[in-house]
Amino acid sequence: MTYGPKRQVDTSKPHPARVYDWLLGGKDNYEVDRKVGAGLPPDGRDTARQNRAFMIRAASWLAASGVDQFLDIGTGIPTEPNLHQVVQKIIPSARIVYTDNDPIVLRHAEALLISTPEGTTDYIEADVREPAFIVEHARRILDFERPVALSLIALMHFVPDEEAYGIVRTLVDALPAGSYLALSNASSDLRPERAARITAQYAEAGIRLAFRTRAGVERFFDGLDLVEPGLVTAPLWHRGTDVPEPEDATIYAGVARVR
Repeated sequence: MTYGPKRQVDTSKPHPARVYDWLLGGKDNYEVDRKVGAGLPPDGRDTARQNRAFMIRAASWLAASGVDQFLDIGTGIPTEPNLHQVVQKIIPSARIVYTDNDPIVLRHAEALLISTPEGTTDYIEADVREPAFIVEHARRILDFERPVALSLIALMHFVPDEEAYGIVRTLVDALPAGSYLALSNASSDLRPERAARITAQYAEAGIRLAFRTRAGVERFFDGLDLVEPGLVTAPLWHRGTDVPEPEDATIYAGVARVR
């Protein structure tokens, strides 16, 4: 089932979900999206791959730890393995609610985000700037009396600073103790010149970015308990798997437990 208003795809303006799809080698994007992607530094595809790999490792660890409910906001265009495929491989009965604000994601979600027979997948077309709306509809599928994993992967750097912290706090406050927040955010301090170039490229396309310092990303986890290895670059985050090969990276990632 799906919730939220169905809108037409706007092909005149780039959208972050479609640019990300292009960076991952997908085909569900338009010329305006490819223009933005092509203007990014050559390692942009590496960053997208590293971020995706972090999502897979984090979701795998959370499911292996017994978490069977996920709220994934900023889903993006489905790219296998999708979060529900990772989780339901471990817990077939897991329930996943996806959310994105690009109508093209909804079109693909209806066809591709298909649950196992034992579990459930659902999709809400909504903007992360409407956290109360998202939680209200997620409650129709997820049991907020039990732990929920909130996934905000490479999303909050599209939301201005103070507004972003308030959004995450609203979402986290809705979660019961024992829940988790998995989050990644592009850095402004690891390679400042690169960050400035990317920010300018997106700004020309009408998309505001809020790359953050390590301290700025750590603020999202205030009041939560970061699990090992803490807040690190995306390729370095791992739990219960072999240590990843060292890579140059410019995106921070972490997972934290709600008290």
